[in-house]
Amino acid sequence: MEFVVWTGVRTECHERYFMIAIDLSFTGHNFYFEAVDGTGVFPITEQYAAQCGYTVTILPVPGLVELRASFFSCHTINQNDNVFTAKFNLVVKRNDLKEQYALNETCSPPVPWSPREVSCELNYLEVSVHSDVLCPLGLKRNTWDSTMELVYGSATPGWQVVFVSEGKEMKPMSLEEARSVGYTLNMTDSRLVLRAAYGQPHSFITMIDGVAVEVLHAILFSRQDWLVLLIDLVSACTMHEPVNRNKAYMTWETPMALYPGLLTTNFSFGLNGELWEPSVAEEMGYNLSLVNAGVKIGIPYNADGTYRRSVVDGGLFYLYTGHFYMEQIASNGGSQTRVRTYRKLSSPLIKSSLFTENRSGPDEQMFTVYLGNVPDDVELVSLQLEGQEFTPPFVNSSYYTLEIELQPNHTYAYTLKVGFGSPFVLRRFSPEKEAMENKLSIVFTIMVSPQSETYSYHTTVTVLTTVPPPKFHASCYESGITFKLDHQPSDFLWDITVGSNLLTPELASEQGYKLSNDSQTLQLDVPLFTYGYKYENISLDGFMGIFEVLVRDRKTFKVRTSAVKTCPFAAKEIVVCSKDGQMTVVADLSKTTEYGGAPLQSTLLDESCAPRAADKSRALFTFPLNSCNTRVKLVQDLLTYENEILYSLNATTPSTSNVLVQCRYPLAGLHLLFAKYKFQSELVGFGNIRHSLKSGGGGGIPFPTFPTQKISRPTFRPTVSRPVKQMGKRIGYKSPISFLKSSRRFQTMHRSGAPHNDLLRGELIKDHNLAEMILVQFLSELTAMTEENTEPRLEEQLGIRETVMRRQLPLTQRERKAGCRNFFWKTFTSC
Repeated sequence: MEFVVWTGVRTECHERYFMIAIDLSFTGHNFYFEAVDGTGVFPITEQYAAQCGYTVTILPVPGLVELRASFFSCHTINQNDNVFTAKFNLVVKRNDLKEQYALNETCSPPVPWSPREVSCELNYLEVSVHSDVLCPLGLKRNTWDSTMELVYGSATPGWQVVFVSEGKEMKPMSLEEARSVGYTLNMTDSRLVLRAAYGQPHSFITMIDGVAVEVLHAILFSRQDWLVLLIDLVSACTMHEPVNRNKAYMTWETPMALYPGLLTTNFSFGLNGELWEPSVAEEMGYNLSLVNAGVKIGIPYNADGTYRRSVVDGGLFYLYTGHFYMEQIASNGGSQTRVRTYRKLSSPLIKSSLFTENRSGPDEQMFTVYLGNVPDDVELVSLQLEGQEFTPPFVNSSYYTLEIELQPNHTYAYTLKVGFGSPFVLRRFSPEKEAMENKLSIVFTIMVSPQSETYSYHTTVTVLTTVPPPKFHASCYESGITFKLDHQPSDFLWDITVGSNLLTPELASEQGYKLSNDSQTLQLDVPLFTYGYKYENISLDGFMGIFEVLVRDRKTFKVRTSAVKTCPFAAKEIVVCSKDGQMTVVADLSKTTEYGGAPLQSTLLDESCAPRAADKSRALFTFPLNSCNTRVKLVQDLLTYENEILYSLNATTPSTSNVLVQCRYPLAGLHLLFAKYKFQSELVGFGNIRHSLKSGGGGGIPFPTFPTQKISRPTFRPTVSRPVKQMGKRIGYKSPISFLKSSRRFQTMHRSGAPHNDLLRGELIKDHNLAEMILVQFLSELTAMTEENTEPRLEEQLGIRETVMRRQLPLTQRERKAGCRNFFWKTFTSC
C-alpha cells in the first residue's frame, strides 16, 4: 500500500481501488470532485458516481472526506489490466471563488485477478469476469433454454445483453440501450465489466440462508451465423440490515454460499480497507458465530477504526460507526469467485450523558458550574445567562468567565463562573430557609459538525448563602448622630441594640432618643450626651462624639456587625466620665475675666491640680477620680465622685468662686472600686457641672437616666472601652499599682446572710475612708467565716486589722447554725 501526503491530502492504492482522503479542515463543506481524462472534465455527482464506479464518503469524526475509485471506473487509464492511472480535480469554493487542486495516482493490483470478481460498494455493485469465462454460472434448465431461444431468435449480429429475473419476461437490449438506463458495460483487454447502482429495475432481492441478497444477473451474448457467444455476468451482494440489539457490538451477517454451487472456502474482514483472518480478529475482540449456514460477525464499538459520532434527534445522542470491509473467496473446484463487500455499520443511538455540577461555594460569592462529557465533535455556539445570549468568541468579561479543558476520555469540559453580583443572577430572601437564595438559569447551545445540528442544554443552579446583616447609614447633625436603616425581608433575623440593651420605643423614650419606624425605613436620632456615647480628643476647640449601634443574631445574641459613627462637636462646657475612672472637664470661667482673673489660674480642690489647657474664658481639666481631693459618696445605688474648680473673682482680694463637677456611676455596673486601687466600670459615668451662685454660671448638665433591666437581653461581658487619652503627668499623682475587686451585687447586700450597706449609704467620706470601709465589710465577712482565710499582709499594709475586729457585725440566729458559711460576693449560702 502506497500513500502520498500533500497539502492535507492522502492517496492510497488498495487491492482493487484508489483511495484519496482529504482533511475537512482543508476542504470545508463546500467542495466537489471532478474526473479527468483525455476527453474532458466530468463532475462526480451522486448519480454519476454510482454509474461510473466512484464513492464519496464524509467521515466527520476523523474529519476526512474520502474518495474511492474502482480500477475499472469510467475515466481511469487502463494498461493491460495491470497498471491503472486516475486523475481528479478537487474544487473548493471559498468566498464565491473556486480553488482547484489536481490529484493524480497510479496503482497496480497487488494480487492477481480472479476469474470472477464482485465488488459490493456502498452505492453500487460491480462484476468483472475474465473474457474466457463463457459458461453460464448456475442457470436453471428452463432459464438456460429460454435464454438460448432468445439468442437464436435475435436477428441482430452485434453484442446484446439480457437481464435474467425470475417471473419477468426477458428482453434483449443493445449495449447502448443498457447504458442509457443506468448500466455500464465495458470491455478491457482481458475482462468484461458490468456496473450498476443498487435497486435497478432488473435486479431482485432473494433470501439465502435467512439473509437478504440483491442479485443482478446479466447475460452478454453475440450471434455470428450459427456461432453464439454467451458471457454470464451475475453478481450478488449481501444487503443485510443489522438489528442492533447488542449493546457492545455492531453486527454483520452474510451467507456462506452467495451463488448456487459455490461455497465460501475462505473469508477475512476488517475496518477501513484492512483485512484480518478470523483467528486474528477474534484476538482483537471481534465476535464470530455461525447462523443458518451463514456467518455472523460482531465488531466492538470501541474497536480500532470505529468512530464515535454525535447526533441530534430530539435530544443529544451518539453512535459508533465503522467502515466494514469483507472478502469472501468461493470456488466450485476450478473457477474462483472473489466477493469484496464495503458497508457502513452503525450502533443504535445512545443517549449522550451531558451533565452539570454545581461546584459553587457560598464563601466564594460566585457560581461555578461544570459542564462535563461534551463530545469532541461538537462545539459550543451559544451561552445564555438568564436569557442574555453570548456567542463565540467567549471572551472573559465582568459578567462571566468560561474555561474549556480536554478530558482523559477525549471529551471536553466547560467551567463557567458568574459572580453573585452579576445582573443575570436572581437573588431573593427565603424566609423558610432563613437564607439568601441565589439562582442562575443557563442554556448551553452546542452544534454537531458537519450537519450543523444544534442542541440546547438547560440547567438552573441555586446556591444558598448566609443573609448579610443589615447596614446602617450614619450621618452627623449639629447636636447628635442619625442612623438610618432600609428595611429588608430578613429583618426578623436580627436584633438591634445599644450596648446590650435592645433598641425599642421604650428604650428610646427613656434615653432621650428619637426613634421613627415605618414600612420602609428605621431612623434613630441620638442627641449628644445621651446613653451610649463615647468621647475622645476633648479639647477647648471641641471633641469627637462616638456612638455605636450593634446588630445581633436573634438566636444567639452574638454581634454580627455594628455601625460606628464619629462626629466632631463643639460645646461651651462638658464633663466626661470614663470607664477607667477619668474625669475630663471643660468649664466656662468667663466670670473670672470680668474681675481681671484668668482661667489658667484656676485649680481643683487640690491646688496642685491645675488646668491642662485654658483660653480667655474656659479651662480644661483631666484627672483620675481618686486624685485632686475628689470626694466620694453613695446615694441611691449611685456612686458619685465630685470635685470643685476654684478661681478668684478679684486679683486683689482673696474672695473665690467655685464650679462643682461630678461623675456618677451606677453601682451595679462597677467591677472594681478604688481609693488607692484600680477602678473599672461596665458603663461610662455621667457628668454634671454646677456653677456657684456667685459665678453666675448656668444650671449645669442634667443627669441622664440609666436603661432599666426590663428591656435588656441576656447580657454578655462587654468590651472595655478605650480610655480618654492622657494629656500630661499630674503633679503629686501616683499611678495605681494594685486593685481590689468589689461585688457587682453590692446593691443587694441587704439580703439575708449578708451585712447591711447602711454604713456606706449617704456618707460623704474621703477616698481613703471609702477604701477602708469597703475593706472592713469585705474582711469582716471573711473573718466571720474563718480566721485562717484572712489576708494578714493586706491588713497590715492598710492598718485595718483592729478596725475589722471592732466593726465585725454580730451574726443572726440563723447565721450561727453549725456548718453554714455565707458567700455574699457570690450571692449564695453554703451549709
